[in-house]
Amino acid sequence: MEKIKPEIKDTASVLKLLGDNTRLSIVSLVQNHECCVCEFVELLDMSQSSVSQHLRKLRDAGLVKEQRKGHWIFYSFNREHPSAEMVEDILQHVPDQNEKLQQLERDGLRINCD
Repeated sequence: MEKIKPEIKDTASVLKLLGDNTRLSIVSLVQNHECCVCEFVELLDMSQSSVSQHLRKLRDAGLVKEQRKGHWIFYSFNREHPSAEMVEDILQHVPDQNEKLQQLERDGLRINCD
């Protein structure tokens, strides 16, 4: 069965979202990990409100999913999005973000939503 490709306007919209450094970093971080807003605040050195704005745009586009765990909301990559395969191809050309998450963990700040 042939996979249905997204419309060109939808592809352009996804590429426009990923054209922002912060949103590209967020998608790269959540490609293989769940992250809480507080972790993005530390990783991206941004205010919670700025991070939330970027996450809202990604969530509204369907590129990230959110899951509530207690008081916290965790974000992950939506592999069921029509453009997920294209996004994963793009992320192969983005520097690996795992070291940032490992450093956050070493600093005792991984999933620190106090």
